[in-house]
Amino acid sequence: MYTPPMFKQDRAASLAFAEARGFATVCAFDGGKPVASHLPFYLSYANDGTAQALFHVARHNPLVHLADGKTSWLLAVSGADAYVSADWYVSVDQVPTWLYQAVHLSGPVRTLSDDELAVQIDALSAKFENRLLPKKPWTSAKMTPSRLEAMKKAIVGFVMTVGEVEGSFKLNQHKSEADYAAVAVALAAQRDAGSQQIAGLMRETRPQAFAPVTEAQKS
Repeated sequence: MYTPPMFKQDRAASLAFAEARGFATVCAFDGGKPVASHLPFYLSYANDGTAQALFHVARHNPLVHLADGKTSWLLAVSGADAYVSADWYVSVDQVPTWLYQAVHLSGPVRTLSDDELAVQIDALSAKFENRLLPKKPWTSAKMTPSRLEAMKKAIVGFVMTVGEVEGSFKLNQHKSEADYAAVAVALAAQRDAGSQQIAGLMRETRPQAFAPVTEAQKS
């Protein structure tokens, strides 16, 4: 992923973002074309600290035949994004752009064993059920054993050993404080959730750009 230095995130921040999002586009190459699917995932860590991404797909998904444990796949995680009009800047001669958050994880992928898949199913559902608290979390134990086994046979689990981690949070960090604040204010006034989320992130990233100008500063 092309990432200008001013937008680049470190490994820890990128992994934290990926784990918080928990949804990605996974992509592999079948020798002739890319093969991709959109799916939820969670991160785990091996005893040596190596990050692992765990997920599953339907058994008939073409990705099933591409997990050889050696070839690198890509897990692309996207966050909020928003269009920025050049008219929103204070400075002249600006151009339209798009602000966004994205993280790419890549590494070899292998198939999970049946026992590993059972753990993966429960860990994945627990991650997202916990977001619904105080609702009592759903667990696979609520299913009849025969139905659960049938569902497990219909999917294939995977684990990616994460090697490369790339993070790009493009939030106009390279702009002047006046331009930065003007764009954030304009985004906050838009109706779509993406624009409003990006506006909030901009305020969190560079709060000093929104501080009131004192009389001393004016003079």
